[in-house]
Amino acid sequence: MGKWWRCDIRYLLLLAVIPFIYVQMRLFGTQTDYADRLAAAVEAENHCTSQTRLLIDQISMQQGRIVALEEEKMRQDQECRQLRALVQDLERKDLKKLISNVQVPVAAVVVMACNRADYLERTIKSILKYQKSVASKFPLFISQDGSDPNVKNRALSYDQLTYMQHLDYEPVHPDRPGELIAYYKIARHYKWALDQLFYKHNFSRVIILEDDMEIAPDFFAYFEAGAMLLDSDKSIMAISSWNDNGQKQFVQDPYALYRSDFFPGLGWMLSISTWDELSPKWPKAYWDDWLRQKENHKGRQFVRPEVCRTYNFGEHGSSLGQFFKQYLKPIKLNDVQVDWKSMDLSYLTEDKYVKHFAELVKNAKPVYGADAVLKAYNIDGDVRIQYRDQMDFEFIARQFGIFEEWKDGIPRASYKGVVVFRYQTPRRVFLVGPDSLQLLGIGRT
Repeated sequence: MGKWWRCDIRYLLLLAVIPFIYVQMRLFGTQTDYADRLAAAVEAENHCTSQTRLLIDQISMQQGRIVALEEEKMRQDQECRQLRALVQDLERKDLKKLISNVQVPVAAVVVMACNRADYLERTIKSILKYQKSVASKFPLFISQDGSDPNVKNRALSYDQLTYMQHLDYEPVHPDRPGELIAYYKIARHYKWALDQLFYKHNFSRVIILEDDMEIAPDFFAYFEAGAMLLDSDKSIMAISSWNDNGQKQFVQDPYALYRSDFFPGLGWMLSISTWDELSPKWPKAYWDDWLRQKENHKGRQFVRPEVCRTYNFGEHGSSLGQFFKQYLKPIKLNDVQVDWKSMDLSYLTEDKYVKHFAELVKNAKPVYGADAVLKAYNIDGDVRIQYRDQMDFEFIARQFGIFEEWKDGIPRASYKGVVVFRYQTPRRVFLVGPDSLQLLGIGRT
């Protein structure tokens, strides 16, 4: 019986161990499952943290974009308000009555303005005096840079023109310290206005004036004749109404026209084909001097009159009155109504002109010596004076009182290095460069 009792105890112990082992196994499985879940939770938390950081970065970027979009929206809202006002003004004026659906314009005329309301009014009155009969051929635009209210109100007070406004909020960063910001803003304004007229309004030619100019009685007839030259001769880059040496004492003949290697500016016309070339590379500033660089005009020339068809009265402006009293104030504005339609201007085409001009220079009497000015005055008929280099040219030009300035190796108003002007009488004086006779095909005499 003692033996049976001992077996019974072992049996009972075995029965007790089995549940214990089972409980331990379940506990181990539960712990393993908990550890796996904990690891997954940690991994999920890390992923969530990474996603949160990424979301925070994206939110920061979006906030920056939202700020930029809000600023852009403010600008667009302001432009929309101004455009609505412009549309209402145009509807009031019934612009369709001003521009015939049949007449194809010769060129748009744009006056570049900013903040000189009194100057602008004087310019508009001068233009409208002669534009009324040819308004369909030469529709008038005022392009204002900025938001000066006096300029805007003055322009909108005229029914005979279209008003455009250039609003530029981008800050200007000059290339060199001390530069006038105005020259950068002017370049931006010119590009914007010409893009508008050529690409939005689809004009084939544009005449550019400034808000401090008066025009001659035959201004529009002159440019209508010039448009035919511009279209037929691709060696002509622009037609200008200006002569840098157009002061009263240096001009006589209102019918005389010349080609020049130097861009005159101050009232000029270009075609859309030329603007297609210039617009993509338009400079940040000093656009007129940029056009005078050989790499930009590429050997093309400019037609200019002997007697100016524009007069610049702007003593106060971005150039701070530079040269005004000496060179601009004495300019002779043409007062003769030339019938340009009856004029044969074929002599201005490239092949004919070099021969025409060479003949004028060849027939001029050579003058030598230090007292060239006195000798030129005492000779009847045209004279020519040779200069050796830029310094020598400046010395001679100073004696006569004409422009001394050169740009990119080219004297103002020159053709093949020759500068021509009248000297107190109908006689012409030709200042001839060291290579001019050869370029003109004239043997040295």
